[in-house]
Amino acid sequence: MNGTVEEITDAIDRATPAHFTQTPPKTPQAQMRALVKAAKGDRKQVAARLGIDPNTVRRYLTGKLRHPRPALREALAREVGRVWQPGIRRRARKQAATAGGITVEVWATFGYTAPGGTTDQARLRHLTLHLPPSWAGRLFAAQDEGADDRRMREVMAEAFQEIYFKDGGRNEGLEVAFTDIRAIDVKF
Repeated sequence: MNGTVEEITDAIDRATPAHFTQTPPKTPQAQMRALVKAAKGDRKQVAARLGIDPNTVRRYLTGKLRHPRPALREALAREVGRVWQPGIRRRARKQAATAGGITVEVWATFGYTAPGGTTDQARLRHLTLHLPPSWAGRLFAAQDEGADDRRMREVMAEAFQEIYFKDGGRNEGLEVAFTDIRAIDVKF
């Protein structure tokens, strides 16, 4: 993982470029231009998203600065990936939420409690699971509402609980905890 606290949101964002019809811009100047365009010209908003001064945004736009430090280079690529081709992004997400679903591959610690007070100790598991469109829609809706990673984990835990651990309703009363994500990858 990249070490951020928004692991599920980042995994969803990493899955989107597979649907792009054009390559996102590669140069810092073109990336800044794309971010400013997406922000409807608000350079202060772009600066806040990147954690830099608004004057730095201006200097990249004019070409006075050309070589960002590694942290800014990563932030530029990440943020451009989040705003690039919004129509394509919406269509891909809509398709996943209405027809295709998403596939989640995760190395994480799962624990669960069952009726009667029995508890299984949490353990690291590697699971690959296809989530149907309804669960994909719930994840996308939570992300669009600005849910933090705690909320995203709750939605993902519910999905894994219902589809994998409860095995289609055969294990009623089971509650799953989804913690300590070591790696997560999403495809849709």
